[in-house]
Amino acid sequence: MADVVSIDEKKIDELLSRSIADVLPTKKELKELLLSGKRLRFYIGTDATGPQLHLGHSTNYLILEQFRQLGHEIVILFGDYTALIGDPTDKEAARVQQTPAQVAKHILDWKSQVEKIVNFTDSANPAKILQNSEWLSKLSFEELITIASNFTVQHMLERDMFEKRIEAGKPVYLHEFFYPLMQGYDSVAMNVDVEVGGTDQTFNMLAGRILQKRYHNKEKFVISTTLLANPSTGKKLMSKSEGNYIALNDTPQDMFGKTMALPDGVVRQMFIDTTNVPLVAIDEILDAHPKEAKMRLARELVTMYHSADAAGKAEADWQNTFSDGGVPEQIPEVVVSVVTTYLDALAEALGESKAELRRLANARAITDFTMPAAAQQEEKKILDLSEIISVPKILRIGKHRFLKILIK
Repeated sequence: MADVVSIDEKKIDELLSRSIADVLPTKKELKELLLSGKRLRFYIGTDATGPQLHLGHSTNYLILEQFRQLGHEIVILFGDYTALIGDPTDKEAARVQQTPAQVAKHILDWKSQVEKIVNFTDSANPAKILQNSEWLSKLSFEELITIASNFTVQHMLERDMFEKRIEAGKPVYLHEFFYPLMQGYDSVAMNVDVEVGGTDQTFNMLAGRILQKRYHNKEKFVISTTLLANPSTGKKLMSKSEGNYIALNDTPQDMFGKTMALPDGVVRQMFIDTTNVPLVAIDEILDAHPKEAKMRLARELVTMYHSADAAGKAEADWQNTFSDGGVPEQIPEVVVSVVTTYLDALAEALGESKAELRRLANARAITDFTMPAAAQQEEKKILDLSEIISVPKILRIGKHRFLKILIK
């Protein structure tokens, strides 16, 4: 394991400026510590509330990998225990709590997604993965009371989402107050120096700063990173709760297509927050036509999570589908019996809920693409999902997903 760090002031300046919203207590103090040569322990925690990580998460992993390359210790914390409570951040209602079985299923594939960004196999300084059930599940009631004694109800009610719910007459559950305490205790259990997270996590990260001073009498720095947001709506571009995200394990075709569907106004921030393209090069790319800039972004992302070859094929498929009205060369297939409905076939193949599939059908978002678009006078929409599939079909779901249905 590396016991020395690289003191590269230019690199440190870049790290403390790109995708950084704020540093607490101050950026100046953190820079001085980094330039001192002391090896720091950085961490980021992510709750296992779904099976996929998305590009909104990647910003923090990209930053941590850069610090790892400088020689610092990196811990990726998968919140398997905190996920059982659910983070109330930005929620107008209490988050649905997960079961242990759901959390275990969600976390199964996370390492394979994160390792596309963070190096866990470097012989000198590999990143580590921990799960907070290791210490949170062992806390006694007495210990929990001691942790809680460091905070006041007034402090907890400073959170905007709690204030809004109270004003709207909506309930705030007592267990939701425990979430920041538990996330804060993660910092104590791992004895970290720096926590990295989105601006929506600042309250929770500061709880850890309070507890680090209480338990270890040491400063913990908080790096809050910019959140990917649509400038027109102010909503997150990548949200598991809202279902609008580009997953780190999306297929090359889906990743490319979803990127091309992003608003033009977010391309610059996407380049800055989700790629390693140098800032100077980003300005040059954005001087091109918006479509060309977005295609470059899509190629960068698919190359990062798959390969340059996969990016080339995904681009060709996208061009064929959206410029020429064709069907991608490689699309997923499902084989069904002669008595299967569209609803059952789509649910099996896509993993979508039947309620969501019915919503898509009602929105005229499912199209029979069996006959090439150029040969059709108008698009044929699948509106009745209870209909039996009698012949092989090619369907388009939404703007960029395709499915081939075969009959056995």
